[in-house]
Amino acid sequence: MQWDVVIGLEIHVQLATRTKIFSGSSTAFGAEPNTQANAVDLAMPGTLPVPNEQAFRYAVMFGLAIDADIGRRSVFERKNYFYPDLPKGYQTTQLEQPIVGPGHVDIDLADGSSKRIRIHHAHLEEDAGKSLHEDFHGMSGIDLNRAGTPLIEVVTEPDMRSAEEAVAFAKKLHSLVTSLGICDGDMSQGSMRFDVNISLKPKGQEAFGTRTETKNLNSFRFMEQAIAHEVERQMDILEDGGVIVQETRLYNGDRDESRSMRTKEEANDYRYFPCPDLLPVEIDDTFIDDCRSRLPELPDARKARFKEQYGLSDYDAGLLGGDASLATFFEEAVSHSKDAKLTANWVQGELSARLNAEDRLISDSPISGALLGDLIVRIADDSISSAGAKKVFDALWTGEGDNVDAIIEARGLKQVSDTGALEAMVDEVLAGMPEQIAQYKEADEKKRKKMMGGFMGPLMKASKGQGNPKLFTEILKKKLDS
Repeated sequence: MQWDVVIGLEIHVQLATRTKIFSGSSTAFGAEPNTQANAVDLAMPGTLPVPNEQAFRYAVMFGLAIDADIGRRSVFERKNYFYPDLPKGYQTTQLEQPIVGPGHVDIDLADGSSKRIRIHHAHLEEDAGKSLHEDFHGMSGIDLNRAGTPLIEVVTEPDMRSAEEAVAFAKKLHSLVTSLGICDGDMSQGSMRFDVNISLKPKGQEAFGTRTETKNLNSFRFMEQAIAHEVERQMDILEDGGVIVQETRLYNGDRDESRSMRTKEEANDYRYFPCPDLLPVEIDDTFIDDCRSRLPELPDARKARFKEQYGLSDYDAGLLGGDASLATFFEEAVSHSKDAKLTANWVQGELSARLNAEDRLISDSPISGALLGDLIVRIADDSISSAGAKKVFDALWTGEGDNVDAIIEARGLKQVSDTGALEAMVDEVLAGMPEQIAQYKEADEKKRKKMMGGFMGPLMKASKGQGNPKLFTEILKKKLDS
């Protein structure tokens, strides 16, 4: 039987405010457990919450960026449920009147097509604490530092039909919030967490099937794996004549396993009611216009500019322009190298591979954009070979020095481009290869191109890897063909 996959996402975006949404407690990551939760965060008797204006500003900026309706009047409700790391016994959130109304995000797909994903709404709320299960010998610890951290929860319409579309949307949203500067985007620290709603229906059927929700996915890779796993699980159940139970599930990416967490509650189970401690928040045109004036260059505009200004391909411009930090690094490097294409290749190749291997962000790169630009200058002017450039890159990465020319000199990596010296090497090498020369002369043009590598190896060895390959090739071909 053929099935249609239906996917909707709920994304928790941790806002980059210095303090919590209703108190002055710090939101800094990495503090000792339970050192950043005060009486307001715990709703102790006699305390009153005070809304954080910056959280509203960030939420409105997000709404403007997705061309959404801005809620001129937003109301906070209490969402009541028991959870061990929710110390108040309720979560202060928004339901009926959220800060951000309907909007949209456009995504690009691998086949070159684009698709519009509708946003149902985005609302402000506070985060819960965190349960810690390691090192407690059968018990759980509770860290309340995160309790009260401001979030916007972005809720999409069920517009995605594959893992590819869901991941493309997630990456676009990550690019958007980091470009806006409203979230640091560090998923390893919980700054963005994805809940994936999935259902299956017979191909062509209008009505949706029963959905499940897989919670708290904190990487694009785990999201893709979790979707594939859940689609296969539901398909097996349905094709065996079973029924899907509406439930919340957890996915373990390391084991590629999922398990049921709880049957899915309906909204009325949460007993929402307006928070008696918080007045409705009224937003006027002046506040919205001020937020609009603070909007930076957004990913789509940056992609278009990179194509226009630097002559980059659609792919390169999308990849480099999609991440604000990566775009800043690239532009710093290009300002030194003056070679956009070569810089793009190195940023997306050697640099990104090293960052991924060491699980680093671009902001943690040991090599600055300026240094990479200096290295690319030496590649472009044939001062060093590509192999030599990788050695210089390694030296810069490990802190051997911060001057490209000094490293080239110290390691003896400067490429030989003296045609006289190179010609002498070619003569010397060819003198010891009479059989290969004879075979070359008897070969057709296509075979001769393949045979060139057999001559280039000994030449590079003779020059200790420092001969200019381009000049070597020119001299070698001239001599062989004469």
